[in-house]
This record gives sequence, structure tokens and C-alpha cells, in this order.
Amino acid sequence: MAATVAQIYRYPVKGLTPEMLTQVAVVPGEGLPNDRRYALHVGNNPFDPIAPQWMAKTNFLMLMRDERLAKLRTRFDDATSVLTVDRDGKTVVRGNLAEAAGRMVIEQFFAAYMGGDVRRHPRVVEAPGHMFSDFAAKLVSVIGLASVADLERVVRGRVDPLRFRANIYVTDLPAWAEFEWIGREIQLGAVRCKVIKRIKRCAATNVDPATGARDMNIPLSLQDAYGHIDCGVYAEIQTPGTIAPGDPVTPR
Repeated sequence: MAATVAQIYRYPVKGLTPEMLTQVAVVPGEGLPNDRRYALHVGNNPFDPIAPQWMAKTNFLMLMRDERLAKLRTRFDDATSVLTVDRDGKTVVRGNLAEAAGRMVIEQFFAAYMGGDVRRHPRVVEAPGHMFSDFAAKLVSVIGLASVADLERVVRGRVDPLRFRANIYVTDLPAWAEFEWIGREIQLGAVRCKVIKRIKRCAATNVDPATGARDMNIPLSLQDAYGHIDCGVYAEIQTPGTIAPGDPVTPR
């Protein structure tokens, strides 16, 4: 069977809940719209929204260090810029990230929720056109679901693909075949991309995205089984278009 796009996700706030998309319009040189658009800054180095620069993820709330973030469920509304945060099935806070008052409400919640786990008061940060990704360039991440399934064989247990927080998950692709795309172009439906590099995995993947439990050591399992800590690839959008589940994925 031909490889196809299985699922598409964006992450409006770095470290918080993934949101599944039924389709997404992309443009060259950009990530998915509103992907990693916001972050909760807790670092010593200030973020300048007027002249934004890429910063390491350690400057922000993130699953690699702050696993309790996974116990929350968040939703971002593009039309209103409102972020809603649920805990244990109940809405606990809602704030408009486009307004100072709304950002303050969200910041106060996360300061209280994280407690002594962070040294600095979290600040909602954003800059037009900026993306708070783990890589300086604006890219999309792609993972073959068969690679995750092969990792499940290694660890002898269920590995939720969302541990890897990818943008695009691909089905009907042989395990680890995405590594063969490095330096090549692929077609995601009508959209052409160039695959840039493999993705090295960190301790964020150790956190169960459903429970927040740090219950696996994914980088160690990858290293022991395959001799590397990579899972998935980064790709750069080359042409405009729309991507949707069911679209064919074709190396060029």
C-alpha cells in the first residue's frame, strides 16, 4: 500500500496539548500555522518580542523537565485567541492570549500550578512570525507510525505516538524508512517538502502524554536497540498547498 498521511497535529503553546487538524494550509519556509506560536517563558535570558531570537527549550515550560504539564488539557481558539485549560475534565482557567489581562490570568494559573518546580514566574511570550520550536529553522516534523510500532516491539509495550509531538504521522510506510528521505524531497499530497535531518529525542518522550507519568526511557531504548536516539525527521515546506489525512506521501 502507498504511504499516506494518517494524522496532523499542531501545538499552539509549546509544551502543552497537541491539537489534531482535519487539514492544514502551508506556505514555503514556514511551519504549520499557529504551531508553537506561544510559549511560557521561565528562563534567565529574556525574550524580546520586538527582535525575537531562537532560544533553547530550557528557557520555557516543557515536558522534558515539567512532566506535570501533560496532566492538563488545553485548547486554543484561532478566531478569539482564547486559551482554555482543563484539569481532570473541568475548565480551570481561560484567557485571551492577545490581551495583557488574558495573558496575566494564564500566567498566574501556571505559576500556581507549577509551584516550586519553576524559579521564575511564567510569562506568555509571542512574536509575529516567530516559532518556539526545538530547531532554529521553521520546519515540520514527520514520523512513520511503523517506526513507533517497531519501537513498541523493542520495549514490549504500548508507545503512544504523541510522545514524539510530531506534526505529521505517516502510515503504510516501512519502519524507519523516513530516514532514507534525508536530503531528498517528498510530496505530502500537493505539497512538496525537503527533508532536512533526523530528530534526536530527549527525555520529553519519557512522559506519558495521557497521564503525565514519566514511565519510560525512550532515548535509552532507542540507543540500546538501534544505536541512535533518533525518531522522525524534520522537513522544510517548499511549495504552498493544503495537507490532509489520506493524502499520499511520495518520495521524489
